[in-house]
Amino acid sequence: MPRRLDPDEAALWKKVAATVQPLRKGPASLPPEAPPTVRPPKAAPRNTAAPAAPPRPAPLPPPRRTHSQATLDSHWDRRLRKGLVRPDASIDLHGHNLASAQALLDDAIGRALIRGARVLLVVAGRLRPGADRLPQMHGEPRPRGAIRASLADWLAASPFAGRIVALRPAHISHGGAGAVYVILRRGRD
Repeated sequence: MPRRLDPDEAALWKKVAATVQPLRKGPASLPPEAPPTVRPPKAAPRNTAAPAAPPRPAPLPPPRRTHSQATLDSHWDRRLRKGLVRPDASIDLHGHNLASAQALLDDAIGRALIRGARVLLVVAGRLRPGADRLPQMHGEPRPRGAIRASLADWLAASPFAGRIVALRPAHISHGGAGAVYVILRRGRD
């Protein structure tokens, strides 16, 4: 059974209902449309110079690297899967918001490259299933695993993206699903 309107709601409804025009019965007819106004083209000044070349399209940005699909030789992949590779450096991003975690990650990659590190262990926490597909609502907290879901995008947009070779899941002894290995390219001396 529908609820009854209180007196304030009823008064408001009467005001709204008074402004509504009822639909006509029969075929709907649209109001006649005014013909578009056509302006005569302006006469272009005569110029004896050759026409200018059409502008060049802006160059496309370089394709974003996907480090998670980058290939390593089978020896490296096998050693990473078995946990035989010891990280040269590590960073823990727990307790940070997205902005500070990204800045901290870029800083850690820069320091690792300066030290000549090859493997950086990034501990970011487990990714909840579907967390990377959930939109952030204004005023609501990010879903758990948002840092982990953003890692690949951050690394692709990093100022050190050219020095990052691959991104691999960490072995259980180094954090398992809550961590990843960032494989770095050593600088040429």
